[in-house]
Amino acid sequence: MERRSVLKSLGGLLLTPPLINSRWENENKPALRIAHITDVHLKNEFGAPDKFVKCLHHLQRQTPKVDMILNGGDIVFDMNKENIGTIDDQWKLFNNIMKSENSIPVRYCLGNHDIWWNENNKGQAVYGKQYSLDQLHLSKPYYSFEKGGWKFIILDSVHLDIDDTWYIGKLGQEQFSWLENELKTTDVNTPVLVLSHIPILTATLMIEDDVVNKWQMLGGDMHTDTSKIIKLFYQHPNVKICLSGHIHLRDKVQYNNVTYICNGAVSGAWWKGNRRETAPGYGIVDLFADGSFQERYVNY
Repeated sequence: MERRSVLKSLGGLLLTPPLINSRWENENKPALRIAHITDVHLKNEFGAPDKFVKCLHHLQRQTPKVDMILNGGDIVFDMNKENIGTIDDQWKLFNNIMKSENSIPVRYCLGNHDIWWNENNKGQAVYGKQYSLDQLHLSKPYYSFEKGGWKFIILDSVHLDIDDTWYIGKLGQEQFSWLENELKTTDVNTPVLVLSHIPILTATLMIEDDVVNKWQMLGGDMHTDTSKIIKLFYQHPNVKICLSGHIHLRDKVQYNNVTYICNGAVSGAWWKGNRRETAPGYGIVDLFADGSFQERYVNY
């Protein structure tokens, strides 16, 4: 039958083959499903414990099931310049909730609020990041592991400034050299996901008041070594996705075929509703064997 006859028999409707999405070719099944939670800022106020439990229950009801949780830091409300009793209470609350209300494996990175930098306590063994590392059973604040055919690189993006009174986002030379070696020694066919607390690259800073007039961005809001990291990632095309939090806002930036996703906070505006237009929530990321992925932000 001629093409014209086919069109006529279909009432003039031209049928075309459906587009095939490569990420769904392998039985429509991801290699891993990740829940990205960040900026929980847990304390026994603002109804925070009940709301955090609600978030954990919500993500555990996802279908398909979540295989692993990535916690992006700012786990407890605040350790900065707090007394040790308050810090103990915050971590006890967090650990009790995770033990009783969560059944999914979790990997952690540290946020700026997970660091005890009270200048009067420098002599104590748990000063700085050590307290939180002990709570999370981590030997170092940056590390890597492999799961489901993907490599996960957890970065420590929070460093104190010269006088130990504030922080900036960066890796430092020792960690950057470690990252270089991690990528160099990773099989080129193994896709890589990077997790940091402070965003490596984000557009959210451009919506802050007067930022266009002042043309300045605070070093604590985004990595100050962004250019250096991006150049490194460009040499390793298997780096696919970078997850972060810290800003309590949701955005997605794609640059040089790397997708930088800043997810909103579980706590929203520190348990007081939305942070600007971003509601409290968490990210769901489906990772596929071919290095592709799908992701969405979930308001729990």
